[in-house]
Amino acid sequence: MTTFASSHLTVITGASRGLGRAMAEQLLQAGHAVLGIARKPSPELAEAAKAGGAELTQWAQDLSDPMAAAARLSDWLQTLDGQRFDSVTLINNAGTVGNPAPLSRAVPAELAQALRIGLEAPMLLTAAFLGGTREWRGARKVLNISSGLGRNALGSQAPYCAAKAGMDHFSRAVALEEAHAPNGARIVSLAPGIIDTDMQVQLRGASAEQFPDRTRFVSMKEEGRLDSPQGAAAKVLAYLARADFGSNPVADVRDPA
Repeated sequence: MTTFASSHLTVITGASRGLGRAMAEQLLQAGHAVLGIARKPSPELAEAAKAGGAELTQWAQDLSDPMAAAARLSDWLQTLDGQRFDSVTLINNAGTVGNPAPLSRAVPAELAQALRIGLEAPMLLTAAFLGGTREWRGARKVLNISSGLGRNALGSQAPYCAAKAGMDHFSRAVALEEAHAPNGARIVSLAPGIIDTDMQVQLRGASAEQFPDRTRFVSMKEEGRLDSPQGAAAKVLAYLARADFGSNPVADVRDPA
């Protein structure tokens, strides 16, 4: 059986860069164990864990194969003594904007991959997490990192918009289910604000012909309207720690307490 000395366990997808890595870094402190799931391990996270006296596990896992990722998480959770954790949290953070283009010009394989990473993987991982921790004693939470684009459509971003809208609505459904379960998990699909990550770089670098809104994203960068990954991570984790977390299953990090 896998053993941890920590009393708080957090599983984060997309943990090797951007918002995911910033959240993981801020969670890596004494008393916390973090499982980071990404396409490749992060040396920076390993250093942060060592400096913070925290326990870190990193998996190289491609979320475009969500069934394999969910099966691995389910099996891993069974190796843990869940009764020793005061809290256990899943943060579904990974996502992809792909190559911005009108749907009529989209590459089918890229569409399928965007939906697998952005919607299928969070759903399957949430199912594995909820099933694997059902009998655990600690507080159980699921935090889905959504986007304003799940609530306000943007041309040439149909797969990303669809994935985030689906994430919002499946969170609403699961919140209803968990409300009636013993030690039910609290779940929130949270818009984290506008963050200066690799996704923003992709959108700014897209062809104006394929992505007419490109100039708006360039302006946001030039005008300093983007939050840093570290600043956004602090706000998201503060929301996760709120006493009313879960009262609204679809929320925005800027919502008042």
